[in-house]
Amino acid sequence: MSAVRPGILLVLDGWGHAEPGEGNALAAADTPCLDRLLATPTAVLAEASGSAVGLLPGTVGNSEIGHIVIGAGRPVPYDSVLVEERIDDGGLRSHEVLGAALQGLADTGGSLHLVGLTSDGMIHANVHHLRELLRIAALFAVPAVRIHTITDGRDVADGTAAGHLATVEKYAAEAGVGSIVSVTGRGYALDKSGDLQLTEQAARAIAHGVGHRVAEPKEALVTGGRGDEWVVPSVVTGEDGQPAGPVRDGDVVLFTNFRSDRIQQLTDLLHGELSGRGVTFLSLAQYDTEAPIPALVHRADAGGGLADRLAECGVRSVRIAEAEKFEHVTYYLNGRKADPAPLEEHLRISVDARPDYRTRPEMNIGQVTEAIAAAARREDVPLVVANLANIDVVGHTGDYAATVRAAEHTDRAVDALCRVATETGRWVLLVGDHGNAEKMLTDSDAGPRPYGGHTTHPVPAVLVPAEGQDAVRPSGTATLADIAPSVLALLGLGPAPAMTGRALW
Repeated sequence: MSAVRPGILLVLDGWGHAEPGEGNALAAADTPCLDRLLATPTAVLAEASGSAVGLLPGTVGNSEIGHIVIGAGRPVPYDSVLVEERIDDGGLRSHEVLGAALQGLADTGGSLHLVGLTSDGMIHANVHHLRELLRIAALFAVPAVRIHTITDGRDVADGTAAGHLATVEKYAAEAGVGSIVSVTGRGYALDKSGDLQLTEQAARAIAHGVGHRVAEPKEALVTGGRGDEWVVPSVVTGEDGQPAGPVRDGDVVLFTNFRSDRIQQLTDLLHGELSGRGVTFLSLAQYDTEAPIPALVHRADAGGGLADRLAECGVRSVRIAEAEKFEHVTYYLNGRKADPAPLEEHLRISVDARPDYRTRPEMNIGQVTEAIAAAARREDVPLVVANLANIDVVGHTGDYAATVRAAEHTDRAVDALCRVATETGRWVLLVGDHGNAEKMLTDSDAGPRPYGGHTTHPVPAVLVPAEGQDAVRPSGTATLADIAPSVLALLGLGPAPAMTGRALW
């Protein structure tokens, strides 16, 4: 313990920076602690989107790549970028596994089922990838392509699903193959909380054509005010009144999300139910599913980062977050490694039920704060790494007032933790992983509308030095890749060889 300078790395999820103005919930919130910290010389803005973190230029940041890059200490090409590269260089069209599966359908008269989020949010999927997949299906003369759409309303503005469904129908018409056969909100299809009742409803619509019946896809979007995220699992019927696209024996199911975490429950459920019927499963990108599903595009290596360096140096750490962001401070921060690194402890703050965060913007921040404080008071733990989820999770609801309250709860937690750090002689490094709550309105033809998605804005990074610790003002442009080298330097350790970021303080 005496060989290192102990500290706390605190990720404030969705903490972006923008000038005060209409729709900026962070600027409107009463956050005296964060305001004071951002006015100190050790505060800097860090790039957290686009090519700075391994995304396509101009692409909004997200929690997954944010934590990956924070932990890796270098930009890591994101799965969406790798998929785009395989489209551009013809790698998908020449992919042997995909080609064999589609040729089999052409020979047997089976159907290709495309299952994924149909949105241009670029967080979990990109609706535009369907254009290439439909073109490839046409090249192989696949008799039928059944498209199972998952509507968004979380990574993009609510009310945009109709436009995305129209885009899918346009791509199908261009390719001469494909039709939408089911429409399900992501609240059902992309649950990752373990609520299998939601996932099972989505799976029944896809696999068996069981759900709310509609004659046209757009009819499914009448949600009774619950929005695109909660479109009830719906199946499109044919002229005979029967579901148009249940999965048949010998069909091929291709999952089109490029991000794994939110589609894993659905993927495992469908695979477990259908694989015994001769159904072939593929995924556009690499998933961390229990089921052995071949991927068309494999992810980039994100290892050799903070966790590996801490283990190499014999430094104990504790990772803390509530359930919504637990994977981010463990699996993603560790370079997509599920098991704890040596000398690493994980603490997950669970919830018993699915709350409406619009009415509970505090979430479980009290328990999280207590857990961080308890870990910080342990002399055998040089580094505590934690995520405060409120700003992002509540921001995704699009509820401005609730997000203001979430920011205020976060501010009080940060203030309490800074006091604990002073008591225990620790430094604190606060950083956002991507923007969100600083932009909660977006333009539309009908005027400004609520927005709960991510942004391309930079994120704050600020060091609260321990008593007597020197800290200089960072110079130059900062990115999330600089956080791991900074943490190591603050601990008194050198960077890992794979890191390309620099120590800011």
